[in-house]
Amino acid sequence: MSLNCFAFAQYPRFLIEGAAQGTSYQLQYYAPRELIRKAEIDSVLRVIDRSMSLYEPTSLISAFNNPETLSWFEMDEHMTNVVKRSFEVHKRSGGMFDITVKPLVSLWGFGPKRPKQMPERADIDSALQFVGMDRLELRKRKLRKRDGRISIDLNGIAQGYSVDVLAGFMERRGIENYIIELGGEIRTSGHKGGGEPFNVAIERPEGVAASPFILALRDKAVTTSGSYRRAFDFEGKKIHHHINPFDGYPLQNDTASVTVIAETAMDADAYDNVFMALTPEEGIRLADRLKGIEVYIIHRKDGTFKEVFSKGFLKFIKN
Repeated sequence: MSLNCFAFAQYPRFLIEGAAQGTSYQLQYYAPRELIRKAEIDSVLRVIDRSMSLYEPTSLISAFNNPETLSWFEMDEHMTNVVKRSFEVHKRSGGMFDITVKPLVSLWGFGPKRPKQMPERADIDSALQFVGMDRLELRKRKLRKRDGRISIDLNGIAQGYSVDVLAGFMERRGIENYIIELGGEIRTSGHKGGGEPFNVAIERPEGVAASPFILALRDKAVTTSGSYRRAFDFEGKKIHHHINPFDGYPLQNDTASVTVIAETAMDADAYDNVFMALTPEEGIRLADRLKGIEVYIIHRKDGTFKEVFSKGFLKFIKN
């Protein structure tokens, strides 16, 4: 996805860019004067990293994932918010969204290290013994695992949550009109000028259409995920990061890409994983049942790409 914003009619536009969470971020807002600085944004994101980054050995999530952590674990506000929402999405997705897949994610090479060889069935079966959110217990701000070998990975939802935290930070500073992008997770508020909504271009793989379409968004979040992202070839096979928590293998279906519009970036981030795991028909049925969730799905059929939309998605496409 790419941002397409123009000058605000009444207030000047302010732009903040930087790097965080292994990717880049960009904030654009409109205000009578500069209200926030890059150092403040970086500070907010560092706090989130200290909570949920798997790459931070001293983070809270790293402490929870320590095999010796067996008693009730006290989480901070950030980790509590994300874990609580993860349980809710897990239930609504029939278990397809599962934060305990970390052993499988690492086994398939989507942790800090790439695998030297493809996992054996025995290795996958071994890892599956410690996958399943029924192996976790949540009690307010405390989390407990039933076996020290259970570990969690919040990467499928935490980056979207980070965008929501930045949105809350900006709103507390009195900023009403903004667009935030972090690693492809986008959230908008208000408008960009003259009452116009923000424009977000959605990529469409070659064969679907000659050009992307534009979403006109106001007070919404959006993200796109695809099987062609975060993937690598191993011995002639395409391996991508969406892991099936039931059988332990990277998902194998005809869904190539999903774009999710939601009220929050956390929900958009979480549900793009869910829709990638479902068939297009299952995905559309789920989106039409969920309040505030819309989805656009690109899938392969008979050697070509096809498109399907949930009931409310089309109203966001700019004419």
